[in-house]
Amino acid sequence: MSRYVVTGANRGLGLELVRQLLAGGERVIAGCRRPGQAQALNQLAGAYPGHLHVLPLDAASERSIVEFAREAALVAERVDVLINNAGVLVAGERFGTVQATALAESFAVNASAPLLLVQALAPLLRAAAPGARVINLSTQLASLAQASAFRTVSYAMSKAAQNMATRCLAAELTPQGIGVAAVHPGWVRTDMGGAQAPLAPADAAAALLRFVHALQPAQHGGFYACDGTSLPW
Repeated sequence: MSRYVVTGANRGLGLELVRQLLAGGERVIAGCRRPGQAQALNQLAGAYPGHLHVLPLDAASERSIVEFAREAALVAERVDVLINNAGVLVAGERFGTVQATALAESFAVNASAPLLLVQALAPLLRAAAPGARVINLSTQLASLAQASAFRTVSYAMSKAAQNMATRCLAAELTPQGIGVAAVHPGWVRTDMGGAQAPLAPADAAAALLRFVHALQPAQHGGFYACDGTSLPW
């Protein structure tokens, strides 16, 4: 039985990851901004007593990240897999209308938070090493090589920065037995992805968990699609 941490777990892909992990017999610490309002998560906690702990986590707040890690250590002696799923996408950005506040929030949540959370949870990850894993949910929009249009620029820029964090974390943690990878889950039908997205959350979550379970040391520090295809930086 493995211990997972999933951030942004109150809806969409994060919620589906929690649901499938619990169904598979795993234990999960789920982070979300307002646990009291996370109805679906709380229902799952009731259905899987002792297997799901829902903790407050505001990814834009360093204090919240530190407190989340402190509380996680009270309910788990180790973390086998950390899935940095929490993210923010500012819709409708066009050249001439991009705002500094949107950039700042995007970098705080999408780029800084995953790095800070890994730092804060490092003792629990080390307790699961060798074999512990950190999965940073990225996007093809973060690929510098594939960039060809000015769209969702705050999201694309901040996720590109997250990709650099993935590389840096892998360099630091791989020798400690902790694998790190950036993964593009596909275009998923969530509040962020929109109703026109082709992938159902259940299918995307299943594919992502298959990737997690199959991750090899040679893939540490890489940028991948869920089927293991390497993506260009």
